Amino acid sequence: MTAIPKPMKYLSTRGGEERLSFEETVMTGLAQDGGLFIPASMPRLPANWQTEWKDLSFQELALQVYSLFIDESEIPRSDLAELINKSYSTFRKDEVAPLKQINDNEYILELFHGPTFAFKDVALQFLGNLFEYFLKRRNANKDENASDRERLTVVGATSGDTGSAAIYGLRGKKDVSIFITFPKGKVSPIQEAQMTTVEDENVFNLAVEGTFDDCQDIVKALFADTEFNTAYRLGAVNSINWARILAQIVYYFSSYFSLLKQLNAKSPDTTSVPNLRIQYAVPTGNFGDILAGFYAKRLGLPVEPLLIATNENDILTRFFRTGRYEKADSSVATSTSNDINNKETLQTEKVHGTGDGSQSSSGVKATLSPAMDILVSSNFERLLWYLAFEHMTSGAAIDENRGDVDGGIRVRIEMAGKIVKEWMAKLKSEGSFAVPTHVLKAAQREFVAERVSDQETIDTIRRYHRSDSPYGAYIADPHTAVGLCAASHYLSTHKEEANGTASSHSGLIQIILSTAHPAKFSSAVEEALSENATFDFNRDVLPDEFKGLLEKERRVIEVKGTDPELTKKVVKEQVKKLFGNIVGKDGKSQAENTTSV
Repeated sequence: MTAIPKPMKYLSTRGGEERLSFEETVMTGLAQDGGLFIPASMPRLPANWQTEWKDLSFQELALQVYSLFIDESEIPRSDLAELINKSYSTFRKDEVAPLKQINDNEYILELFHGPTFAFKDVALQFLGNLFEYFLKRRNANKDENASDRERLTVVGATSGDTGSAAIYGLRGKKDVSIFITFPKGKVSPIQEAQMTTVEDENVFNLAVEGTFDDCQDIVKALFADTEFNTAYRLGAVNSINWARILAQIVYYFSSYFSLLKQLNAKSPDTTSVPNLRIQYAVPTGNFGDILAGFYAKRLGLPVEPLLIATNENDILTRFFRTGRYEKADSSVATSTSNDINNKETLQTEKVHGTGDGSQSSSGVKATLSPAMDILVSSNFERLLWYLAFEHMTSGAAIDENRGDVDGGIRVRIEMAGKIVKEWMAKLKSEGSFAVPTHVLKAAQREFVAERVSDQETIDTIRRYHRSDSPYGAYIADPHTAVGLCAASHYLSTHKEEANGTASSHSGLIQIILSTAHPAKFSSAVEEALSENATFDFNRDVLPDEFKGLLEKERRVIEVKGTDPELTKKVVKEQVKKLFGNIVGKDGKSQAENTTSV
């Protein structure tokens, strides 16, 4: 997209005239039409960013990256720096996200050094402070019980880590209540305990009898209910909130510079930036973490196609192999897409998995990496918008009646929104849609994908714990193991064509994102390593912060079904208890502002 003058505005992936500021985007979370917000233009890195940024701390890099998307008229630079420093002061490592070498050309980016031992702390500590900052500014000079005082009710869904990270980011925040829905019995014991043992009165945990996708659907239904959304003012902490994606872009840049420093320390003559070939392997379910890598790459980070690592819930892997985005693995060999501008016949193949997980009636398989047990990846819609905009709207005409003088960009934006809206409608009504062949090929230039079974996950945890490794034993959680195994798959099965000759990826440096501390998934780690006589989980893995956590008293509200009305009832009751009724200018009782995680 061509540049649009600052301040940066944000638009919905499903079209419409709505253009929001950064503050409005963060506080709104999900667009009124159900779409996700994306930047209206792509900013550019400074011309000499590689030299100017190479010695910056994580916090300093965050300030540089955030400032590309947040205009100083919205958050003064000094305030933004203060928010960043406050957010990352809670981390146990000064580097925030340290890079650890585990093999000659293989590195782990450890993202679990925040308060809840999960990568989502990187974004949610910042997002929690953003909410607090905006509310404090909006409520300045207002009495505690003023009728126009803004209060935020956060409603979110979690498959494990988002919930605790969001809770720790928002616990005790003034004028905020947070409601986390999670699938009952389908998150790890430590994850559940981290959420449900928090005693702050503004925190509410809702155990839903359903799947994570059901929880996501409930949250989206609450946002789509205009009356409820307006009355309670919903916002978002799930990665549907743009601020989550923005915050995660930073560690792609920080790890890039950390890698350069480590390589330069070993051999100063062999680290010429143009010659480096770097690939990020990202275990992903909801597509948010790897989407941040996509934005980093679009900004100008010089990396190879991003590697999507999925478990047996492999909707993303199947899409990048077949061009079909479908909830259930289709056995149809040939599919014709009738979507906008699609006149091509797409050849598809059935992707046979190696999975051994059981599949529920919802289609979601229970695996050893439960945070990735997701049927539909919410953030994938953002990528779909870029694919539609860049590869399906180039023939859009300039709308002279509306005065478009920007080369038809506005028309193309609207057209891309319509395409995405149609795709998502088909996914909801038919369970699948297909993209044209040329769009699939464009997607494959940006991403590659690998699928990993539970048995492979166990084997990978064992392999990296081997004591004879020259870099020492490494204990990976099951999600990190999925990333490690996918990276290995890629090296063994993919070749690149160079001047017509296949050559191996021997010079490729792979950085695998480690999304959680292994202690959060004790059953998988112990299953993998229990036969090792020298391994002791409590001694080798369990951090002091987790000891005794499972025995603490818990606060949980059970929701006996997936009907959104059941969750609405809980929100209404608890918000009233917490804040009382809010009386609007018309004299009628009003509920608070509500936000979504």
